[in-house]
Amino acid sequence: MKRKPDKIVYTVILLLLIVLGIPTVKLYFSQRGLRWLYILFFSFSLSVILTPIMRSIARRAEIVDYPEERKIHSAPTPLLGGVAVYLAFVVAILTNFIFTKELIAILLGSSIIMCTGLMDDLKVVPAIWKLLAQLSAALIVIYAGIGLTIFPENILTLTVNSLITIIWIIGITNAMNFFDGMDGLSTGMSLIIAFFLGIVAFQTNHPFVGWISIAIVGTCLGFLPYNFKLNKPATIFLGDAGSTFLGFILACLAIMGEWADNNLFVSLTTPLLIFWILIFDMIHITIMRIYTKKVTNIKEWIDYVGKDHLHHRLEALFLNKKLSVAFIYFMCICLGVTAIVLRNARTIDALLLLLQAVIIVIIISVLERVGQRRERRRN
Repeated sequence: MKRKPDKIVYTVILLLLIVLGIPTVKLYFSQRGLRWLYILFFSFSLSVILTPIMRSIARRAEIVDYPEERKIHSAPTPLLGGVAVYLAFVVAILTNFIFTKELIAILLGSSIIMCTGLMDDLKVVPAIWKLLAQLSAALIVIYAGIGLTIFPENILTLTVNSLITIIWIIGITNAMNFFDGMDGLSTGMSLIIAFFLGIVAFQTNHPFVGWISIAIVGTCLGFLPYNFKLNKPATIFLGDAGSTFLGFILACLAIMGEWADNNLFVSLTTPLLIFWILIFDMIHITIMRIYTKKVTNIKEWIDYVGKDHLHHRLEALFLNKKLSVAFIYFMCICLGVTAIVLRNARTIDALLLLLQAVIIVIIISVLERVGQRRERRRN
């Protein structure tokens, strides 16, 4: 049974959502240049309202994640959190945006990703089908004109740029899914990444990207209290539907923006810094799993679930899951702040900041080694 303060907060947020639904209120924010704030409030309040509804549906339908050896939770926990996040985001977007080809492509691609993840939550989907779904979503986005332009475009380089774009989208989508191993980790990481993408987008005069980023921030902010509690376990999980959906949206946002003025290297460095923790973890586990022969192909790479991710390695050091998650939050914030200053930076400045990110990774690796030695002594 919910405590009375929880009911009061829920009622207040429900009233806020109703007020935000009044056309004159929406117009008021828009006329004062506060469209971003309206999107933040709307996505946040809708996420808060939808999450307990989806939690209740998951419990009644027994769509829950059961504890097992490779997982860290100790009690059956409802899934479908990803559905709440998806619906809150999509509704916030549809009620606040002028439709464009790019937006439709992102919504269509993310819907494919979410539905595939939901099917995987309900019944395990073969890796090849998940990969094909992710590839299809990436191709839809590329067809709409969203993609990396690293090399000047001609027939050959267009193929190379498209291939790099596909690798980026599929890589980040799966990296966020792999990171969904502790309460609040993927949700909080998505919130932080979207926050910094939004700031840089507004800095570089890309409000469209900024508004989508803000919608993700609000959605994750509304879901986080249910997914990350200081003294209690999460009451609902994102599931594959939510983590892959968030990873896909963020990956698309990273390649939509022009993150610097007339400097390709700086423009590429900005999202690299914001996504650095995800990229580092993905590279680390991929190299180690191939080296130890735990995975030998893409199918095994997508399917493999192990306790060798950054958050697991940090837990061995701190002996505390919440502290491990908080540590990753602060690392991500640190690198995000670094990315903000890159707007008018020189190439040498970007190189130095990338060097700083590498040094941070080295420090983390040293700490991990300490944790691994400590864990071996305990065992």
